[in-house]
Parts: sequence; C-alpha cells; structure tokens
Amino acid sequence: MTNAIESVVVLSRALDQTGDILTGIHEDQLTLPTPCGEWDVARLIAHVVASPRNFIEMARGEQPDWSAEPEPVGADWPAAFRSAADDLIHVWHEAGDSAEPTQVDWQTAEFALHAWDLARATGQSTNLDPDVALRGLAFMSGALTPENRGKAFGPEVPVPDDAPPYDRIAAFAGRDPR
Repeated sequence: MTNAIESVVVLSRALDQTGDILTGIHEDQLTLPTPCGEWDVARLIAHVVASPRNFIEMARGEQPDWSAEPEPVGADWPAAFRSAADDLIHVWHEAGDSAEPTQVDWQTAEFALHAWDLARATGQSTNLDPDVALRGLAFMSGALTPENRGKAFGPEVPVPDDAPPYDRIAAFAGRDPR
C-alpha cells in the first residue's frame, strides 16, 4: 500500500479501533499507569482525544503545539474522540489523491501505538488490527532515529523478528511488550 487512499483506509481502521478501546475504559481506570512515559490513562486519553484536531491543523499547514497540555476530557471521551476522528477522516477524504501518504501514515502510527498503550494499561486485548501496526511501524522505522526519539520514545526494546505486529511497534517505540 503506497497511495494516499490506501493510507487513509488504514488510518480509518486505526481510528475505529482506538475508539473501541476508549469505549472499554472505565472511570476507575483513569489513574492507572500506561506504557507511555509518565502518563496515566486520563492523561493519555486527553492526548489521544486532542490528536485528531492537531493533525487537522497540520493538514491545513498550521503548526499545532504538541507540547501544550491537552484539555482534560469529560466522561464521554469516546464520543469526543469519535467526533474528532470523523473530522480528521473527512479532511483526508476531501484531499483525495492529493493527500500526503507519509503524513497519513504518521497519524496511523500515533493511533496504533497509543491504542496499544491504552489497551495494555486497562487490561484490554492487544490483539488489534495487524495492518494498522505494520503501517505504523513502517512509518516509524523510516522516521524515528536514535537521535530524534526525544522524551516520547525510549531506546528500541529487542523482540523476536516473528513477534506480533503490536509487540514490534511497541518495542520499536521503546515500550516493553513483555
């Protein structure tokens, strides 16, 4: 898959599964730790809910402030996310073939990784859409170097070559899937 339309189709699946995971999170889980640095579940939900809007800004040529603390989300975070995710997919459908596949694949990587983070933190299944993880991993493998990992990504964790796709993307991002 290399064209923009195919990238958007996989992104749509990434957004759907992220929405499903968000639906499975209960309020008593909000203070649980996540594999995503020092963020708890509530902080990661706020980031995930804000991400589609930030990506929309980027698609329009604007510069979102990724370091800004996202607004805390209300009790209906799945609906807030699904609404923002629908808006993001709409932007890419409007762009059609002129959409930049690399930008779309970056978004897929973001949602693939954070879906895994949230599923792992809340005891949900991490047996997620393998095509989403593989596309996200392909993007990350080409874009994320040891020099530009910043605070968000630790050093790559070794896993077997035949590890499941989500274990591989998590490990590449510095999370230990074991």
